[in-house]
Amino acid sequence: MQISFLGAAGTVTGSKYLVTSGERRVLVDCGLFQGLKVLRLKNWARLPVDPSSIDAVVLTHAHIDHTGYLPLLVKQGFRGKVYCSEVTLSLCQLLLRDSAHLQEEEANYANKRGYSKHKPALPLYTKEDAEIALERLVAIPVGQEIEILDGITVKLQLAGHILGACTVLLKDEKTSILFSGDLGRMEDPLLCAPTAPEAADYLVVESTYGNRLHEKAAPETQLAEVINRTAKRKGILLVPVFAVGRAQEVLYYIHKIKQEGLIPDIPVYLNSPMAVEATLIFLTHHTQHKLSAAQCRELAGVAKVVTTVEESISLNELREPAIILAASGMLSGGRVVHHLKALGPDPRNTVLFAGFQAVGTRGAALLDGAESVKIHGEYVPIRAEIASINNLSAHADYREIMQWLDQCPKPPKQTFIVHGEPVAADALRHRIEEEKNWNVMVPEYLQTVELNGNSSQ
Repeated sequence: MQISFLGAAGTVTGSKYLVTSGERRVLVDCGLFQGLKVLRLKNWARLPVDPSSIDAVVLTHAHIDHTGYLPLLVKQGFRGKVYCSEVTLSLCQLLLRDSAHLQEEEANYANKRGYSKHKPALPLYTKEDAEIALERLVAIPVGQEIEILDGITVKLQLAGHILGACTVLLKDEKTSILFSGDLGRMEDPLLCAPTAPEAADYLVVESTYGNRLHEKAAPETQLAEVINRTAKRKGILLVPVFAVGRAQEVLYYIHKIKQEGLIPDIPVYLNSPMAVEATLIFLTHHTQHKLSAAQCRELAGVAKVVTTVEESISLNELREPAIILAASGMLSGGRVVHHLKALGPDPRNTVLFAGFQAVGTRGAALLDGAESVKIHGEYVPIRAEIASINNLSAHADYREIMQWLDQCPKPPKQTFIVHGEPVAADALRHRIEEEKNWNVMVPEYLQTVELNGNSSQ
């Protein structure tokens, strides 16, 4: 068996890990690169391996940086099945369709305004491509070992992070390898803690927060403070959210602090059709989260749902305090970008980040103090307050990752650190080596490792 790191090596995005066993090839995750242009350009380059030679794909969860390349993979010749949990399949139907819609919308807008260098600007893939890819998805039960190819088995276990997210244990006749996917928090308010890892010969673990600890301050207290000072200025709070996971968590906390009288009763708008549908999926899968049926009903009524483009545009004309939740979480596209363009120049308003911002995204630039960001081909001045709540992240911090690793029944022969910026990945490598005395490496992009300890480029 060997593994090739086709993404999420030296970065937190573009997750793709190719496992080869004899003549059989399995791709674990199939994500888009996001953030820096040098990374996004990789989405346009042909995959380093022939997609038609891949026999199967296994997904850890539905986020686009783990699934968004699927339409291209199928378009380029992949003809196998894509295995995932039932909830991940449902969420992929939303996310991949939305991703294709955004690709087409961005290309159309660029052509209309003439700011693209390409004539005409084309989408990375279309809604038709997404629909064809979705036909490949097959749901498999969590907690059961399933043979997906002759002699190749997969076992999914819940990983927290978002609804339906799983770790992946992949085995052939001789070797086993466990992929953490994105690990959730040990004490998440909505989702259960990640399932303890099973014994495996090799381990691939994420490191998004490999060099950081989440703040201990209660997120609802921080959220209330931001809302109150924005409302006092008669401003509008714009919260870029990931439609799956973060939107539901922020709604949960807004409802909580409203009930406790910690913030004024100002209107809340959920301006993401996909987040609305994702919330409905969340509410119908009671066994995978901590909320009761009554709490789910309350959550569904927290915000006014914005569905039409006209309603979305009208939010930019609000003159009284309000809270707007809109996707995407890193300001990489979607309705939130239009809101930022309209609301960002006004110092009464606040942009509140509630999750990780990858290098090269507008969100990361604003957190680094950028006074303007490029939107639709022009630079927009940002005078609004920029705030963040770091302990709302859906990713385990390094202490929680170490807690998860402490539950391993035996040390792996080799642990690979992926899905982290270089400093974070190396910090986690050092910590695991020092505290656990395991063999650890941080693989490079396109590196192939024979799972007997020999490495080749």
